[in-house]
Amino acid sequence: MNLSPPPSAFLRRDLLGGLGSIAVASLLKAEEAWQPPSGLPVIPPKAKRVIWLFMRGGVSHMESFDPKPMLTKYAGKTIGETPFASVQDPKKLKNVRVVVVNDANGKQRNVIYPLQIGYKRYGHCGVEISDWFPNIGSCADEIAFIRSMWTTDDNHGAQVQFHSGRHMLEPRVPTLGAWVNYGLGSMTQNLPSFINMGPRFFDVRDGHYLGPAFDAVNLKVDPKNPLTFAAPEFEIGKKDQAAQFDLIHRLNALSAEQYPGDKSLAARMKSYQLAYNMQSAVPETMNLDSESKETKKLYGLDQKVTEPFARQLIVARRLAERGVRFIQIQHGDGAAGAWDSHSGLKKNHSTLAQQVDKPISGLLKDLKQRGLLDETLVVFATEFGRTPGSQGSDGRDHHPYGFSVWMAGGGIKGGTIHGSTDELGFHAVEHPHYVTDVHATILHLLGLDPHQLEVPGRKRLERDFGKVIREVVS
Repeated sequence: MNLSPPPSAFLRRDLLGGLGSIAVASLLKAEEAWQPPSGLPVIPPKAKRVIWLFMRGGVSHMESFDPKPMLTKYAGKTIGETPFASVQDPKKLKNVRVVVVNDANGKQRNVIYPLQIGYKRYGHCGVEISDWFPNIGSCADEIAFIRSMWTTDDNHGAQVQFHSGRHMLEPRVPTLGAWVNYGLGSMTQNLPSFINMGPRFFDVRDGHYLGPAFDAVNLKVDPKNPLTFAAPEFEIGKKDQAAQFDLIHRLNALSAEQYPGDKSLAARMKSYQLAYNMQSAVPETMNLDSESKETKKLYGLDQKVTEPFARQLIVARRLAERGVRFIQIQHGDGAAGAWDSHSGLKKNHSTLAQQVDKPISGLLKDLKQRGLLDETLVVFATEFGRTPGSQGSDGRDHHPYGFSVWMAGGGIKGGTIHGSTDELGFHAVEHPHYVTDVHATILHLLGLDPHQLEVPGRKRLERDFGKVIREVVS
């Protein structure tokens, strides 16, 4: 009897109930001639995991974490009519527009659009935050605000660029979550190392040349159906399924003895076990019945407007507790992303901010009171900011030359305000940081050196590695 081949595709499908492909995507390292890192940090880590909050569409930095009162003071004027005319770089203005109006002579003029919301200072650090984010403001002293981000894509492919560091028109490369998964591996045998919740468009993969083993596993926050293909195709008892998995394991173990150097077989064995474990671990994680009333209220689970995102963030905390390494949550549906506010910015941003503000502050406070914030990096990001005006009458256009992100938790120096844009929010002028500087900082805090995450035969640009933003590291 030849035991070396794996079970037939039909048998595997029946035994795994469709979970095999998902587990393989999480763990199976196909026929590779190279080996990933050891899974151990190469420098002393300050964090164990990442919760990555990505606002799709482009949050206005000026109406969130970098308010610019000069926009209101000089509203209706061209930039050239203000004391800040030098910020108008013709090369950078090629794909950037501000509001166009006609003057008394019918001539078009590009004019500044005023702030759409007030702001106030928060915390001992005194950071200015818009009135749309008061709950995040209450956590200001836990947060490092980076107000000087820039990127090169002026359309929503910048979502790909923020996650990978490369322009969408370039060959696709692994995302940050894939690199973390590749460099450190799993902390749990019951759940994938890398999970995504929320909408994805453009590039829906992560591993690319690292392989599908390093793609995120997509979860839906639905206890009855959290994972596609999570239920068996036909009714089968737990005892029978356990017996079948045991048989698969014993057959593969015999093959492993016969072919001890077959790394793919070892990966398959591990993926089958993960698939079996996930059938109970995923629904249990998604079930929030055991959460206290106080916790649910902290996140805003008791309010209609905040309930969807609150549910995702409570699940994120539960995934963190259970050993998931990289938890990616994307907010804002639609191909471009709901935060894309070419018109109606005031209504758009006020509504979306209300959806996320309380849940995010709840996450930070909950992690802190459970003793998890010191070892969990929480990141708030978006693909780019918005211009000082827009091509419409009441919105702002895409703006890659200066925008804000923030980080909190493991190894971050809370209450830090780093970098700045000019007085109109046009360009990053102090300590500018390309998007991979955020990646390098996160990898550093997890104990990884991006220069050591090399794959033979794959050339990475120096910009791909980024530079650690030392000013925000404690």
